[in-house]
Amino acid sequence: MRANRPRQRGITVVEAAIAMAIAAIAASAVVPGLGSVVEKQRLEGVASQLASDLQQARAQAVLRNTGLRLSIHAAPWGSCYVVHSGAVGQCECEASGPAVCSGSAQPLKTVRLALADRIALQANVASLRFDPLHGTSTPAGTLRVVGGSGRAIHHVVNVMGRVRTCSPQGAAQVAGYPGC
Repeated sequence: MRANRPRQRGITVVEAAIAMAIAAIAASAVVPGLGSVVEKQRLEGVASQLASDLQQARAQAVLRNTGLRLSIHAAPWGSCYVVHSGAVGQCECEASGPAVCSGSAQPLKTVRLALADRIALQANVASLRFDPLHGTSTPAGTLRVVGGSGRAIHHVVNVMGRVRTCSPQGAAQVAGYPGC
């Protein structure tokens, strides 16, 4: 006859090791997908801010009755854009702090994208000028917010100053955006 042993509580070391191994395998399967989600959120955040700043620069040009620019700069530390008054080339981005402007130009907003962020700003124009009378843009241009994986969101600014947002391969590249 068996003696009544007290009932065992808890788990054994072997059971704990097996549970840890299963958790590690599950975590390693989830982590690569999580990086993609984080990059998409950053990409959409920067693109949304840029679209808002383009519209704000246009509205402020009309409100202040003075031409305003959105100038794009690439630098060894990353990329940036500056909303400012004055001529092309009068404002430059710094690695930290607001943009530095010469002459009578005044910086209104500076946005920096460090290389470590893995999000960059590219454009086919160095600067867009918004006219104070009609809010039109000179020249028209395409500003590209590009993630480290190559996914991109484009803002196409037409001569009327209107912004159209798209992705080069549409929803296949960044869900929720039409193709360019």
